[in-house]
Amino acid sequence: MFFIINSNKMFFLFILFFSTLISISSNSWFGCWIGLEINLLSFIPLISNSNNLLANEASLKYFLIQSIASINFLFTILIKLIMMKNLEMNNFIAIMMNSSMLMKMGSTPFHFWFPNIVEGLSWVNNFILMTWQKITPIILLSYFFYNNFIIIIIIMNTLIGAIGGLNQTSLRKLMAFSSINNLGWMLSSMMISENLWLFYMMMYSFMISIMCFFFYILNMYFINQLFINNMNFLIKINLMINFLSLGGLPPFIGFFPKWIIINFLINSKMYLLIFIFMMTSLIMLFFYIRISYSAFMFNYLKLKWFKIFIKNNYFMLINFLSFISLTGMILSTFFFF
Repeated sequence: MFFIINSNKMFFLFILFFSTLISISSNSWFGCWIGLEINLLSFIPLISNSNNLLANEASLKYFLIQSIASINFLFTILIKLIMMKNLEMNNFIAIMMNSSMLMKMGSTPFHFWFPNIVEGLSWVNNFILMTWQKITPIILLSYFFYNNFIIIIIIMNTLIGAIGGLNQTSLRKLMAFSSINNLGWMLSSMMISENLWLFYMMMYSFMISIMCFFFYILNMYFINQLFINNMNFLIKINLMINFLSLGGLPPFIGFFPKWIIINFLINSKMYLLIFIFMMTSLIMLFFYIRISYSAFMFNYLKLKWFKIFIKNNYFMLINFLSFISLTGMILSTFFFF
């Protein structure tokens, strides 16, 4: 990300990075748990801010939720060690372990904390929470998949992520529900292949980084700021391109990973899941287009007290990233086929 971060936060980011490596490279469940705890303790100082009560509240909520999930995970590990020879307990252990990881990443039906915490964080911390903080739980989840349970969770994620974003005026909550919806796609890609999940995660991180960078530079947190503030027409075009790319509309780059997942699901004859994915993607595109339409069509001249100026280097970077989103489908098609 292209943000100025002080030395103390750089240290905690360094610990955050290595805690993920500890968890995913550990050969025991206790090693994974230790990595998760280090991850939690390194992320709390990043999101807490003594000058912002919302950030402090968010850090406290995050600590409590992650602690509950860690206790649940540790309890499941102990049950697994005690009941190792009892095959009847395997399904229960799998559901418990999957549930603790789903709670850590903010998946349904444990998603209630996620939009509330996102609302209290800055765009930098939101980017970390929506991307890097999901890597460890998803990889640990893949070690102990319970397919029938995960398919239900995937359907719930896509439905709640799409429906929950319809009535939101906060851009941060909108991105949170978008993240919940994309989590359903991530879990389905992990069920197919780890390489496919890695590709989807990279594409999603790229799109979210553009949006968070955009809103950080423009200092925007609510939808009405998109048409109240006096923005350049080209900035609005770039914003629309990146919104549509995040929604998965062709020919933007966000469509490509979703297209691959749908192809794999067609080969697996999972037509109900494909139908739900497509319908929820249309709902997501509906409120993305609604935001873009508002930014273009509404014009409150009386409220335009100031004009937004963006530094040339930032503006060129935004244009370049939007160009990648626009031409990404063509480039990736030639690259992969």
